[in-house]
Amino acid sequence: MDIIPNFVVFEGADGSGTSTQLELLEGFFHSHQNNEGPRLYCTAEPTNSPIGSLIRRSLRGETQLDAKTLAYLFAADRNEHLFTPNGIIERCARGELVVCDRYVLSSLVYQGLTCGEELPANLNAAFPLPSLLLYFDIDSELAAKRMEERPLKDIYEALEFQTKVRERYQALLPRFAAAGVRVERIDASASVTEVMATVRQLLTTPLA
Repeated sequence: MDIIPNFVVFEGADGSGTSTQLELLEGFFHSHQNNEGPRLYCTAEPTNSPIGSLIRRSLRGETQLDAKTLAYLFAADRNEHLFTPNGIIERCARGELVVCDRYVLSSLVYQGLTCGEELPANLNAAFPLPSLLLYFDIDSELAAKRMEERPLKDIYEALEFQTKVRERYQALLPRFAAAGVRVERIDASASVTEVMATVRQLLTTPLA
């Protein structure tokens, strides 16, 4: 399977801090930007496209969708994310560093649990992989305590489900490493500052 140079993905269960770290990385990078280094583009899935917005409404419980429908929508949103003008493929090709919060592995984990492994595996089989995958690992009960403070919760944030999410992440990560993706595990139970330092250190290694 193809690997996209300059493409980094953050993965982890809900409450692991991937979104927080993406925001911090973007802020740090732009405050230290110089003309010599690569441009940084931070993004996330679901995207802010019409497809992604429908997915987000479903995740909040505002729109009821069948689990298989949601799997198809994630794949469609990802295809647009990759291949539209100024999408991931084009940005990486011109030397930008693209960092995305969630990608193929999230679908294999979450949709794999909700509608079975076969459909998300087939829908995502042809998508190219990132050159670097940072997995934010955290105990499910600790993650649940973090999520208690959220004003809005999504349909996947129950502790029992998140425990299965963590187990499935750990089962699938070796497949990505075997496919040529550089996989790095981050202890997401550490402080926000410590995790941020680890992320920045890992991103100093050339991506290919």
